[in-house]
Amino acid sequence: MTHKMELLKLTPSVGTGKHLILTKSSKIIAITACVGMWIPRSTMFTDFTASVFLAVFIHKFQQMLVSECGGRREFLKMFSEKKLELSTGPCCCCCVCLPRKDINSRTLFILKLGTFQFAFLRPVLMFLSVVLWTNGTFILGSSSIDGATMYINIILAIITITALWAVGIMFNLVRPSLADRNIIPKFAVYQFIVILSQLQTSIINILGTMGVISCVPPLPGPSRASYMNQQLLIMEMFLTTLLCRMLYRRKYDTLTNQEENDNLQNNTVDLNSKALEEKLHYEDKIQYA
Repeated sequence: MTHKMELLKLTPSVGTGKHLILTKSSKIIAITACVGMWIPRSTMFTDFTASVFLAVFIHKFQQMLVSECGGRREFLKMFSEKKLELSTGPCCCCCVCLPRKDINSRTLFILKLGTFQFAFLRPVLMFLSVVLWTNGTFILGSSSIDGATMYINIILAIITITALWAVGIMFNLVRPSLADRNIIPKFAVYQFIVILSQLQTSIINILGTMGVISCVPPLPGPSRASYMNQQLLIMEMFLTTLLCRMLYRRKYDTLTNQEENDNLQNNTVDLNSKALEEKLHYEDKIQYA
């Protein structure tokens, strides 16, 4: 029983730290989609909740890339002789003439800042949108210059592209070194979550606003578009959750090896103690003789 308790203490949890956010974000998006489908008037609040988790998800994914390399110091030591390629998507994929930057603590801080500003500003802007929406100032799908909707959407687009650009730069850097840790499938799942929760939602909402998605009583066109998007998100995030579970599930081979080493050391200590006892017993016999 004691051995089992020690084994449980040595076993790390599957969903701790950064992996908790990375594996639970798709579940949170699916749950918010369910709530938005059941309660149509709560769409702004469910979008706010999903946006917060998505922003933290992108920032934690970049941190995971650094931690998989052994942490900040090991990351800088590993890539100190390489150059950062800035000509990557989604911002500067066509700008091949961009200079390559040295990898140091300053450039690593700038890359982290690229995702941190998204994790901080997006929830703030979404909260501002909810407040303006309750006041009647923020109108979903509005493109009027006089309203606040267009300006908030432009700022959201800029900070989103900046964050995705920072993650793309770091991924291209660490991809050859982390190929044995399923980093390419993890990055693909990360892109699926971002594209399905952002680009798909924007396209369907635009189609609903333009009247491409017709109204079906009792739902008008925009509400029916939101309803269709939430149905799609529930199914898509369910499949993405299964993929995250397979990719981020930790292996316990090292724990088995550690257990074997501990057993070997315990057996060695037992043999040494028995040999010492026999030696003392033999010396006592000689002394009495």
